[in-house]
Amino acid sequence: MSSPHNPKQNHMLAALSAEVYARLLPDLQLIEMPLGSAVYESGGHLDHVYFPATSVVSLLYITESRASAEIAITGNEGLVGISLFMGGETTPSRAVVQNAGSGYRLEASVFKKEFATGGELQHLALFYTQALITQMAQTAVCNRHHTLDKQLCRWLLLSLDRLEGNELEMTQELIANMLGVRREGVTAAAGHLQKDGLIKYVRGRIKVLDRPGLEQRVCECYAVVKKEYDRLLPYELLPSQESVTARSHRTPRRR
Repeated sequence: MSSPHNPKQNHMLAALSAEVYARLLPDLQLIEMPLGSAVYESGGHLDHVYFPATSVVSLLYITESRASAEIAITGNEGLVGISLFMGGETTPSRAVVQNAGSGYRLEASVFKKEFATGGELQHLALFYTQALITQMAQTAVCNRHHTLDKQLCRWLLLSLDRLEGNELEMTQELIANMLGVRREGVTAAAGHLQKDGLIKYVRGRIKVLDRPGLEQRVCECYAVVKKEYDRLLPYELLPSQESVTARSHRTPRRR
């Protein structure tokens, strides 16, 4: 029986070869990631990168008036802290745990040393960054042009893709902060989805009852983001012993 905590619950870590994984394993620190806790603050210096395992992290932008809006989410498909290898080491966004769970953190110096070798970790991190940029761009389009009901469907589906079950622990206030809208708007949108039998919302827990129904209701933004992630990060289709460098020159298999 597998351990309830395993770094390979994170797909990026699981995609590494045995050699690279063994090199990083002693420095991977298991951490609990409680709901609403900050992984890093806007403008703060990043000392670690984080690999969510059973948690989901929201990247938020906070305005001067303290209003917030989500620009992307990260879960077991990737990492949190791309500015460490993109040349910044600080970021204007804030990272907050939107679904409680566990994750692994790696000291910045260890990550950068491995990244600098130009090997598997670098390739995976850059593929992931390209996918994340797509999600950020599509989120901006969605927030500008689509109804709150459709935005909530997109948000729920993206979150479920990064979790094993069909339940999220999430208050309406936190959802409102993520989507950058008033709580009353989230209450109404969630009420529409619940009335139509797509979700059940009780005491800070959202259970998705009809995922195909959500997929029919959502705007095209979800499919655009998912297609790009599937194209760039087909982790589960890749044998661990094959080098990531070699994989990068192959056409990904269709699902």
